[in-house]
Amino acid sequence: MNDQERITDMILSEKKMSTNYNTFASECVDDQLRNEYLGILNKSHQTQTALFKAAQSKGWYTVEQAPQSKISETYNKFNMQKP
Repeated sequence: MNDQERITDMILSEKKMSTNYNTFASECVDDQLRNEYLGILNKSHQTQTALFKAAQSKGWYTVEQAPQSKISETYNKFNMQKP
């Protein structure tokens, strides 16, 4: 396994774990435990960001910028749905 595959695997693992932490927090009855899950979720997001930036700096993870027209269209679509 090379570095690119390792970082990709770590990004995918963090995404899955953050999904689980989010579910645990939203379904948790105990406030203190919920806050612990939310803290772990936040750290997981920070780790994902660091991994993403590392992969992006190596050219392994590219994100295409959406055209302004698509951004405006999406914004308007969701803005119209506000109550």
